[in-house]
Amino acid sequence: MPESLTRANRWSASPRWDTAVGALLVVVLLLSFTTVDGFGNALNLSFLIGNTLPIALIALPMTLLVVSGEIDLSVASTAGLSGAVMGALWNQGMAIEAIIPVCLVIGVVCGLVNGLLVTRLGLPSLAVTIGTLAAYRGIAQIVLGSDAVTDFPAPYLEFAAGRVGDTFVPYAFLPFTVLLAIAVVALHATPFGRSLFAIGASEEAARFAGIRVKRQKLILFTLTGLMSALTGVFWALHYASARYDNATGLELSVVAAVLLGGIDFDGGRGTLGGAIAGVFLLGALQNVMSLQDVSAQSQIVVTGVLLVLSVLGPRVARQVAAARAGRRATAAPPPPPTTPAPTSPTPSRP
Repeated sequence: MPESLTRANRWSASPRWDTAVGALLVVVLLLSFTTVDGFGNALNLSFLIGNTLPIALIALPMTLLVVSGEIDLSVASTAGLSGAVMGALWNQGMAIEAIIPVCLVIGVVCGLVNGLLVTRLGLPSLAVTIGTLAAYRGIAQIVLGSDAVTDFPAPYLEFAAGRVGDTFVPYAFLPFTVLLAIAVVALHATPFGRSLFAIGASEEAARFAGIRVKRQKLILFTLTGLMSALTGVFWALHYASARYDNATGLELSVVAAVLLGGIDFDGGRGTLGGAIAGVFLLGALQNVMSLQDVSAQSQIVVTGVLLVLSVLGPRVARQVAAARAGRRATAAPPPPPTTPAPTSPTPSRP
């Protein structure tokens, strides 16, 4: 097996940072249940999950993309464009069942544009998606202007914002679990997923191993655009408002949550379970801050600090582990010298 694939499998299976993030999520939830008034009631928990779902939906393909060594910062603008198109077409009298597929196709086109610019022209994804972030948001404003469309069909609004009976589980959380299961299997139990780790570990080695790097990345950008458009539809229905500025700033939360979950910004490391733990850890912290009347500006500061820590933390942990391994290797006693076995003398011929 090529060295890059071996390294990718080892890195993808490393549970330490993922376990730490999962444990921290459990601690935050326990403390919130016991110390924060109103956190544990069903209505608030449904709000927490519902408000976190837009981040979680985009985090699924974003995790795969970052594992391969790329990033897409235009996801929030793609979601906003999808919502704006949805509102504009609804105002034109089109049926909602026909509008949603159109929005998803627009997301696919946005993802393809990003992917082609990165894979065919060789442009860095960070620079490309910063540019399309502004472009897609501008197109959304052209499409809908400053209008807000709110009169969507009641059954769709109920599905996006309602919950199952008297439980805290939103209806929309159920299809999300299906998408999550598909993404976990795709990343961690298929050759496609293993190839993404190999690409992130060493793109050149992956190419020599026969992996079609450009095609894989183009698929990932397309999937990211598709899920961003789906998120834009969900956002408009969940908050009962389609505006051109929907989901503004969501890309910061997505990237912070994914990196907080242990996905290496350089690619090749991390698990989807860790990324989702990071998503809900960030969502729980934001919910607690809202219950404590922390301002939106302060919440953005906390998100930014978590983004820095999520990049710094795994690197420091790996350096500490490498230093300890080096000290153990230095302190280990040298192996005892080997004594050559005696040889019997060769009898001389008479």
